[in-house]
Amino acid sequence: MPWLLENGPDLSRLLAEAFSSEISAFAWLDVVVSAVVLTGFIFAEGQRLGMKFLWLPILSVFTVGVSLGLPLFLLLRELHVEKTSKTDAVSGKNVARI
Repeated sequence: MPWLLENGPDLSRLLAEAFSSEISAFAWLDVVVSAVVLTGFIFAEGQRLGMKFLWLPILSVFTVGVSLGLPLFLLLRELHVEKTSKTDAVSGKNVARI
């Protein structure tokens, strides 16, 4: 955020500074790969469980980072699994969950 306030939304300058050295390029690549992998996990696991509001952790990943997106998704997943298992117990369904 401080960089954006100082330089504005200059994408070409941001990329030039991010990849100005090998170590910073490696760090940014790690961040990008983590965000892409987490987004794929959120889609796959969220669809498998039939979760709603998957856009919220994905938005968190791309606005704040993996450090918010992953815990938020895991919280939403846990709440969904608890709600689903309570619903299954009330309806008498015997559903095996992994």
